[in-house]
Amino acid sequence: MRIRTRAARHTAPTVVAAAALAAGLLVSTAGTGGAAGTSALASEPGTPRTVSAGWSIPWGLSWLPDGSALITERDSFKVFTLTQDGTKTEVGEVPDVVTTGGEGGLLSIAVSPSWKTDHYVYVMHTAADGNRIARLTFDGSTLGDYKVLVDGIKKNTYHNGGRIKFGPDGYLYATTGDARESDLAQDKDSLNGKILRMTPDGKPAPGNPFDSLIYSYGHRNPQGITWDAQGRLWEGELGNSKYDELNLIEPGKNYGWPKCEGECSVSGMTDPKRQWPVAEASPSAVAYADGAIYMAALRGERLWRIPVDGTTAGTPKAYYTNDYGRLRTVESVPGTNSLWLTTTNADNNGEGGPGSDKVFQVDLK
Repeated sequence: MRIRTRAARHTAPTVVAAAALAAGLLVSTAGTGGAAGTSALASEPGTPRTVSAGWSIPWGLSWLPDGSALITERDSFKVFTLTQDGTKTEVGEVPDVVTTGGEGGLLSIAVSPSWKTDHYVYVMHTAADGNRIARLTFDGSTLGDYKVLVDGIKKNTYHNGGRIKFGPDGYLYATTGDARESDLAQDKDSLNGKILRMTPDGKPAPGNPFDSLIYSYGHRNPQGITWDAQGRLWEGELGNSKYDELNLIEPGKNYGWPKCEGECSVSGMTDPKRQWPVAEASPSAVAYADGAIYMAALRGERLWRIPVDGTTAGTPKAYYTNDYGRLRTVESVPGTNSLWLTTTNADNNGEGGPGSDKVFQVDLK
């Protein structure tokens, strides 16, 4: 049955209590404060400046060594380069991609850390037989040599996850959704509802906790991962009807879905570091910059800044609420104190049509 779960979601009551905060139960919404680890802002995001317009659902973004970005469009299956001065060039279309009429299609992209010598780029996308992670070559102007590395990830109209990034350890990480079969998130024989960690050839990375691709489990629909300055992995996750989450990911940990949504009292589950009522977030991407996690919100139509101090997430602050519509991807710009931020107002829940999306630069001041 193709019934959109998230469209029927309602805003749950905000849970903010001084006693809970004092005990380290980090529950937050806009305007709340007093959490452990909260500090003065090192910098704040300034007014977004348009780098490029005329996009239709730009989903993935990864940096090339020359400072330009590779950007995917979800429903056109195309990949583009975008330079810092806004020059946009189509470089190819990924084969075997299909749409699901919802959240599937051409999702994330990741440039190999060794791109100057291997010329590899990686994509996660929906195919006829499920979601895949594939590798292509990119010579600076053209995509080619498509090769499937990981398949067998179930797809659905919704809950496909889809974010891939290389970590500081040189391994490729991927987020997978539960494909609207929530029990898969707890099933360690399934790749769904997980964060995966793999070698550049798509094999389980050394040190994975279960001798498989799986790094962590119990996830509903994670679409954002990033690493802080100390190499800790943070993840943004779309909840169901109560809470969206910011999680600190550790290998082998169980993050609760579907037994829990948000803070959890079930033994063996790992609590989020922050949670939001779903109307205020629906996070897609997260990025780390200047001492904080930045989280792009779809339904919430805002950019969240969450200061981090060690393993503690401080009080979130929202920016641009309802100013630019649905915010999909945020990435820190290498070598600068700034972010790139994309919209997806041309998707099913947006109010724009084809070509209505933009790529912004946000300077941190």
